[in-house]
Amino acid sequence: MATRRGFIGSASGISTAALLGYSASPSAADSPLTDTASAAAASVTQQQAKDSIFAVNAGMRSNYATLKAELVKHLSPVIVVQNDAKGGRFTLVTASGQESVNPVAETFELAKSIAHVPLGCFSVIASYLADKIPNLPNADRIDPHDLLLVAFNDDKSTAWIEPLQAYAATLTTARRNLPAAGLPAALTTSCGNILDAALKFINASVQAKVFDMKSFEDFSGSVYPDIRVNMEHAAQAQIKGVQDTMKTWRAKVGEAAWADLYCVVLSQWTTSVLNQNTIIIKDCMNAAKVATHLIDLPGLETPKDPIFTALDNLARIVQDNIAAEMVFPKDTKVADALKGKEDLLSDEILIQLGGSGAATTQSAPTYNTLSEGMCPVRK
Repeated sequence: MATRRGFIGSASGISTAALLGYSASPSAADSPLTDTASAAAASVTQQQAKDSIFAVNAGMRSNYATLKAELVKHLSPVIVVQNDAKGGRFTLVTASGQESVNPVAETFELAKSIAHVPLGCFSVIASYLADKIPNLPNADRIDPHDLLLVAFNDDKSTAWIEPLQAYAATLTTARRNLPAAGLPAALTTSCGNILDAALKFINASVQAKVFDMKSFEDFSGSVYPDIRVNMEHAAQAQIKGVQDTMKTWRAKVGEAAWADLYCVVLSQWTTSVLNQNTIIIKDCMNAAKVATHLIDLPGLETPKDPIFTALDNLARIVQDNIAAEMVFPKDTKVADALKGKEDLLSDEILIQLGGSGAATTQSAPTYNTLSEGMCPVRK
């Protein structure tokens, strides 16, 4: 759904009007139209009149983009987090420059790699599933239409055997080399259990040349306790790595600057609620400002320039925070909408569609933070 933030373009101040296909007219006099002006106005076509009105918005966009581009240069301190397979890449932006680190130990990625084995198997066989839901404990939670969309191949086909055997070869190599990886004993055991169970499922399915949702869920359900062990080790590694980095950067920028720190976490939509890095970071920030200064920025794909994307969006948010109170000084509810995620027309649209009236402004998320805003997380 188009929102105010998505509607405002990112074209430069010079090129915005040209990009939209029209140019702004010279400024008109501030006084009401005179007879001469009225006569001149009557000579323009309807399209020319519309274009002159469109140009007003083009001018706004141009001015807005210019302010934002300049504001980006002054954002400091900011931490930008790019969620990735390694636990996240963190970049500290200050007036003196930028520095980036991947603070999470390899245990995080290794533990998650093996925990993803059932999903890896599923991704190979899913399109060959029968499109009828069998008698499973969670059958009522499976949408029949969604299953039909996923199971788009012939369930009598055996085309899944070759790719599943190829994945099994990868699992076999990992299982053989697992003892040499130097993982903690409990993690080595859980990884071994997951790999063994997956290979058993694959071998049985290939030999029988058939599988179903029940046989797969028997396998995936059997390794769930081991997946939890892997999740525990991954979480421990991530918490320690992120907290240590936040402590280091807090000491570097100083307490006064840290109190006004902005954190922008770039994530995919599927992980944008209770994002793992957001949960850890919030308790390392100023508790009084975390609700407004910790920003989850979900997207569909990783942007080509993550740092610029984060700072560009943060500049929009910061300047809108100030604009909201000055453009709408007589309506704090509309001001809150400009400062937040609502479209400014949402309230009026709800009223006209026969809703209950005024829309409820959703405030920025709040978190259970330490009153002193200290890091690390207190148990």
